[in-house]
Amino acid sequence: MHEAAHEAVREATQEAAHEAAHEVVVAGGGPVGLWLACELRLHGVDVTVLETRAEPDPHSRALTVHPRTLELFAARGIVEPFLAEGLRVPSGHFAALTTRMDFSRLDTPYPFTLALPQVRTEELIAAHAEALGVRLLREHRVTGLSRHDDAVTVDVETPAGPRRLRAAYLVGCDGSRSTVRTAAGIGFPGTAATRWAWTADVVLDAPPAASTTSNEHGTVMVFPLPGGLHRVVGNDPQSVRQRPESVTFEEIRARVRRIAGTDFGIRDPRWISVFGNAARQAERYRHGRVLLAGDAAHTHFPAGGPGLNVGLQDAANLGWKLAQTLAGTARDGLLDSYHTERHPVGTELLRSTGAQTGLMTTYTPESLALRELIGELITEVPEFSDALALRASGLAVAYPPADPSGRHPLTGTRAPDLAVHGGGTLLPLLRRARYVLLDLTAAPGAPSPLAPLAHDLTPGLDVHTAPPAGHRPAWSGVTAALVRPDGHLAWLSTDPDPREAARTAVTATLA
Repeated sequence: MHEAAHEAVREATQEAAHEAAHEVVVAGGGPVGLWLACELRLHGVDVTVLETRAEPDPHSRALTVHPRTLELFAARGIVEPFLAEGLRVPSGHFAALTTRMDFSRLDTPYPFTLALPQVRTEELIAAHAEALGVRLLREHRVTGLSRHDDAVTVDVETPAGPRRLRAAYLVGCDGSRSTVRTAAGIGFPGTAATRWAWTADVVLDAPPAASTTSNEHGTVMVFPLPGGLHRVVGNDPQSVRQRPESVTFEEIRARVRRIAGTDFGIRDPRWISVFGNAARQAERYRHGRVLLAGDAAHTHFPAGGPGLNVGLQDAANLGWKLAQTLAGTARDGLLDSYHTERHPVGTELLRSTGAQTGLMTTYTPESLALRELIGELITEVPEFSDALALRASGLAVAYPPADPSGRHPLTGTRAPDLAVHGGGTLLPLLRRARYVLLDLTAAPGAPSPLAPLAHDLTPGLDVHTAPPAGHRPAWSGVTAALVRPDGHLAWLSTDPDPREAARTAVTATLA
């Protein structure tokens, strides 16, 4: 760790006695802000999280944890509590179709979605953050900012009155109404809500066997929750185009009965809410020393529950890049690559959820016929289902290489959980959020000829040996692979002796 570089940043940002200095201030103490802070703390970064709420929100808009997010948790050694508490669902829905994508065919240790309320996801991430020494200040509301060449001044309303914090970087993880985004002058173009749906967390005395009912009367989806509750989500032709100020429990029960022919014994509502299909994306994810992640960068209809997951993956992409920038070890353009890589992911997110919204909230005969056709394709064409499942799970995200000429086709894709010599797998090797260089040529127990690279070139590299991964067709012939701290592949080689190529790649990537 380059402690001298961190100290230089601290000294550079210390300007006046009434301005507390930090390397990074994160606005927003929800799951995305906390996860970003955790990623920064793994690199020794001084980070402070500011959260407006005095207590965590007891209601959970997000419910679904996707396979790629579970891989991120596994890569940091905290996946087990999530698996112990969440309900595993081996399938996922596209546009609330009654036929579902089969996640069990995915190449991941976690071929399922996990039903876990956001409030509990936040609590588990908060426990991880506390163990790492993250500083979380509640009842601290960001009200404005001033940008400078070498720092950002953050205006904060606190229980003790107004305060100013000075940071090398400010990251807005403060939701779709982001104060940070607005104060930084970052545009948020898109479309306002035109269609509406409702959700309720309830007790069901007679839960349905199928999770989705959809017909000319509307759509109802039912998801099991831990603790014996169910989430009921739906819309219908009569209400989808008019925003209700509120929806009563009796109205929801009547709508469920009209669509499904029964109300499933619905009772004891714990939470009722209405949501729309507003779709917006920040014009840029970085504006100088101000960055955005999560809902501050993208908002959309929650079709398939991707929002929380994409936000956490924003944080995973940004954390190590920002840490290296602060440490003075980042290659040119590394921090800018956060926008370059993640903005297209957000664009695709809005495209996918928008397409699903059209199917989920339209009840013309033509729309119903299209739903039926796509459902048949999911059932009858496994490759079609697999392609949808890869996108929905987050496993299909691939980043374009900086120089695509001569690069292996897997460059930029997410690394699968490859076996390594000694009986382990790749994901636990990423626990320190460092680069991992895999040698797929060394025999079990033999030292890797690539090991000296970890000592000769950089302290931020771990070298491990692994058996050939030829049983994965795309990995046939691969002899070495460089895995980024976020689990994506920075470089691969098919050279029978990859030492020189590895030295060049590691030097170009890390040095």
